[in-house]
Amino acid sequence: MSHSNVTDFTNPSTIILLGIPGLEAAYVWLSIPFCIMYAIVLLGNFFILFMVKIESSLHEPMYYFLCMLAITDLVLSSSTLPKMLSIFWFSSRDISFSACLAQLFFVHCFAVMESGIFLAMAFDRYVAICHPLRHCTILTSTVVSKIGLAVLLRGSMIVLPYPFLVRRWHYCRTNILPHTHCEHIYMVKLACGDTSISSYYGLFVLFCGKSLDMFFIAISYFQILRAIFRLPTKEARLKTLGTCSSHLCAILAFYIPSFFSSFTQRFGQNLPLHFHVLIANMYLLVPPMLNPIIYGVRSKQIQDRLLQLFIHANRI
Repeated sequence: MSHSNVTDFTNPSTIILLGIPGLEAAYVWLSIPFCIMYAIVLLGNFFILFMVKIESSLHEPMYYFLCMLAITDLVLSSSTLPKMLSIFWFSSRDISFSACLAQLFFVHCFAVMESGIFLAMAFDRYVAICHPLRHCTILTSTVVSKIGLAVLLRGSMIVLPYPFLVRRWHYCRTNILPHTHCEHIYMVKLACGDTSISSYYGLFVLFCGKSLDMFFIAISYFQILRAIFRLPTKEARLKTLGTCSSHLCAILAFYIPSFFSSFTQRFGQNLPLHFHVLIANMYLLVPPMLNPIIYGVRSKQIQDRLLQLFIHANRI
């Protein structure tokens, strides 16, 4: 290719987000389920935060971690949905390069943080079931705060190289991104030259940010199951296992779409582009939507408090 036919987009001032290529005619209809899911995300997670704040019986490590999860879900979904809807409704596809890098950072950082919070919640369940008499002394408020800080720092430090790597590449092909938001792997595909360092680092983040968490979660639940099967009666085993059911459901809702999205991006070249984009958006929306529903349905304390609020409102 001659030099005259190459446009230099090194550090372009704007990135053009195409949305979901191939489904432009259905944008209005697609916006409806996405709006509904986002509304559930906002209402559900703010409800969890409100309930934990006003109900003193929920001032426990598990619910503190649940609050961290709710905040993470709110940031994760809010970093992508408003821009996606502006593309669907107003064809507002431009995003500044700096805003694109910020969006990329928040999406990946809070995804890693969410994985870390699930690991912390697994540790809480392990201590509660395997060492019940020491639960309050091991997971004090100070320890919970330190775990939350560690999760935040780990997510930030692991993902921090992403925007710096993306900024240093030359964009000589185009500044058009076939996606609804700025995703690291898609930004790498726009760049020219040898970008293998970014690809390898993306795999490193996937391994250190999620795969290791899954490994330690599996170890925690192996120990939990050993403790459960040692209980004397079937009723006791089922009751104890029930305390973990909401956490297990939330883990599956997060990790299955996450890894499916990651592997289809890297190895699903024959799949339609709109399928990749839809899966990436489902991964960022479905877990934040399901988490408050799962914990609200499975937590008797939250159900009881919600029932009290409804009874009180009806009396007024």
